[in-house]
Amino acid sequence: MIELLHTYWKAYLFTDGYNITGVAITLWLLVVSIGIGFCLSIPLAVARVSRHKWISAPVWLYTYVFRGTPLYVQLLLCYTGIYSLEFVRSHDFLNAFFRQGMYCTLLAFTLNTCAYTTEIFAGAIRATPYGEIEAARAYGMSGFALYRRVILPSALRRALPYYSNEVILMLHATTIAFTATVPDILKVARDVNSATYQSFEAFGIAALLYLGISFTLVGLFRRAEQRWLAYLRPQGQ
Repeated sequence: MIELLHTYWKAYLFTDGYNITGVAITLWLLVVSIGIGFCLSIPLAVARVSRHKWISAPVWLYTYVFRGTPLYVQLLLCYTGIYSLEFVRSHDFLNAFFRQGMYCTLLAFTLNTCAYTTEIFAGAIRATPYGEIEAARAYGMSGFALYRRVILPSALRRALPYYSNEVILMLHATTIAFTATVPDILKVARDVNSATYQSFEAFGIAALLYLGISFTLVGLFRRAEQRWLAYLRPQGQ
């Protein structure tokens, strides 16, 4: 394994000499998809808990479809399915977008994690203590100000433990990116295995890299929970 690392460590971590690969691509996919998904999920979560069916129903349908189908199938639809449509190939922008495996992968990952995150945040919004809302209304808050100052900050803090699980699961889900020829950690491991026939070492290094990233993310979320959820701990602990 040490000899394999000595030869291929650059490809595993950040570049094969020509393209960005390995850990760098995996983290980029994770950060961008999670970031965009997070930003989109907040207004969608607000719409999801709306009392108006014409607002909440489309969001429910979106989350139901993307949570009810495998991410691998969603990626294949984005990467090969959509590009097979004539109107996509005839449109310059769409043709250029869906010809790129990286863009298709980001689109599939973003839509998938946004669906799960929307439901996580919607559940946290529904769980907002009624007393907090009544207190805010007593101060004259309503509508946008109520959500911005009370409901969303409170809900996002409570949702942090569940959201951390989604981020870790999304990290694990990036392993299917190689399907769209994206040179992530697993794609590099497969290439190294093809070149050396040292399967255990090639995939073992990939497993250790994923494990290291997972532990790092868990540590960061633990620190965030200790800071932002300290008020939930019993006094004296």
